[in-house]
Parts: sequence; C-alpha cells; structure tokens
Amino acid sequence: MINVKKNTHELPADMPRKRLIKTHAVTNVYYGKHPHERSIEELLDAGVFFIDKTSGPTCHQIDAWVRDMLQMKKVGHAGTLDPKVTGVLPIGIGRATRGLHILSKSGKEYVAVMKLHEQVSENKVRQILESFVGNINQLPPVRSAVKRVRRKRNIYYIDLLEMDDREVLFRVGCEAGTYIRTLCVDIGKKLGCKAHLAALRRTRVGKILEEDIITLQDVKDAFVFYKEEQNKDELRKILHPMESLFQFIPKIIIRDSAIDAICHGADLAMPGAVEIDTEIHKNDPVAIMSLKNEIIAYATAACSTEEIIDKDHGLCAVVNQVFMKKGTYPSIWKKH
Repeated sequence: MINVKKNTHELPADMPRKRLIKTHAVTNVYYGKHPHERSIEELLDAGVFFIDKTSGPTCHQIDAWVRDMLQMKKVGHAGTLDPKVTGVLPIGIGRATRGLHILSKSGKEYVAVMKLHEQVSENKVRQILESFVGNINQLPPVRSAVKRVRRKRNIYYIDLLEMDDREVLFRVGCEAGTYIRTLCVDIGKKLGCKAHLAALRRTRVGKILEEDIITLQDVKDAFVFYKEEQNKDELRKILHPMESLFQFIPKIIIRDSAIDAICHGADLAMPGAVEIDTEIHKNDPVAIMSLKNEIIAYATAACSTEEIIDKDHGLCAVVNQVFMKKGTYPSIWKKH
C-alpha cells in the first residue's frame, strides 16, 4: 500500500473566515427549519449525495442510475469526470440540482499517475512540477466537451508523492476546468520527454473529502430500507441537505423579516443583515442564509464585510439565484 503524505496546501474552499455580529436577532421557531431537522421527504426534495465514482460509467449514466433508484425526475452532478476516472462526484437531487454550479468555485484535488516516456531524475521531476504552480495556459484535449481555445487555469499546489522508475504519483489542487491529462502532456514537454496520464482519481471537491463519499450500492440499500422497512436512519446518514453545497462560500445571515422579500426577487438591503463572514469583498459571491442556517439565495456582494458592518443604509448584496420557496417565512415586508 502506498504511503501518501498529507499535503499542507489549500484550495479556495479553505480560506479561514470568522463570523461577525452586526446586530443581535432571534428567529421565530414556527417558520423555517434547520437543515438537519428536515424529514427524509424534504431531503429527497432537495438533497445531495457524495458518490465514489467507479471506473467505467459516465457521470450521466450515474445520474440516470440514481434517478431510477430514487424514482426522481431531476438528478445532476457537479464536475464531469471521464469514464475511466474515479473519485468524488457530488450528485444533486430535486431542487438541489440548481445549486451544483456553486462547487465550480471551490477548487478540486486529484491524485494522478503520470507515465514518462524516458527516464528522468526525481529531483528534476520535482522541480518541473513545482514550476506549474500558479496560473497556466491550457488547450483542452481534442475529445472534450468545450471549445478548443487556450484558457487560463490556476494550479494551487502540486506534490510529488512517489516515483517508481518512469511512473510518477502526484497530487494536484487546481481550479475547476483544469485538464489533468493535458497537464501531464505539458509537464512531459517541459521535462524534455513525452508523458501521459496513466490513472486519475478525484480526492476532493471544495470541502467534500474522499472520506465523505459513498458507493451507489450504499444509496440503493439505504433507499430500499427506507421504502420497505421505513428505516430512515441509513438514508439520513448519506443524504445531505442542499446547504452542503454552500459550505465554502462566505455567508451573510439575515433577519426573518427580510427573508420573504428575497424569495420574491428583492436584493438584500443593509438593515436585513445581522451577521457577516469576514474576508468578503465587493463583487464576491456570497450565500444569503437564515438564522436557522437555511440557504435563501446565492448573491453578489455589493460591498465589503467592513462596509456591511458599518453602514445602516444602502445595498448589501445583489441576488442572483433564489433557493428558498416563497412563503417559507411570513411576508412581513408587504405590510410596510
């Protein structure tokens, strides 16, 4: 068994943040519900599985299998993997499919085996790998789902884990949309020899780690227990609320009285914000949350954390996408 050292590098999802209190507020227990208090039926309406994709099927085939298993109409995945690639594959069901795109900003991690076509020293390989950290230009492979034009991608870190003859095992943290197959080819060119990707596994998507993932068989077994024996515990263990997609995004917590206005399409004004995460800058993506930690909307910050804390008037965030159903909280705003 390979002894893989744990890397100390970070993805965008790892940015440390603190929660600042702008003003104290309480939530009404009769409206809304904490995500972990939702029923299985509510989770099936908007939930997420973290699947361990096996080699062979396409991601769309896995979507179809989960759709048939759960008898659901809407199932989707975040971050397509090639058929032979394994690892972390977030699967959204029901209304949660609308939030899967959020994970594209969180960063991803892969462990890859690269095969060199000529013998190269380990020191040279290590040096060349390190030279790829930062912004790189990539041309997508011929067989890809996107237009073949050069585009910039960010490599957050590359760790050489092990080298055996001409096989190189390395871990890479990168921006979504980075082609590891192309990265191996480019590394080979810089080494002065050809190289190709021999095997690939995705070990992380944002804050979703390899130890969090389950198999398709786990999903099937848990759902059968739920349907036939009314044993909800197994399904509850593996079916996560939609809020799990927003773990890494900075958050603005708002008072109950402001929620329904957001659900009807209003942008967030300063008086509605009660708690704010640090390190928010103007035009950053933010998650607007309730005091019960429910996702209300995905938005763009209109100003920084400091301005939100200091100001009492003006626009706080521009809403891009609403996730909470209208009427979840009372329409207090209409009375004013």
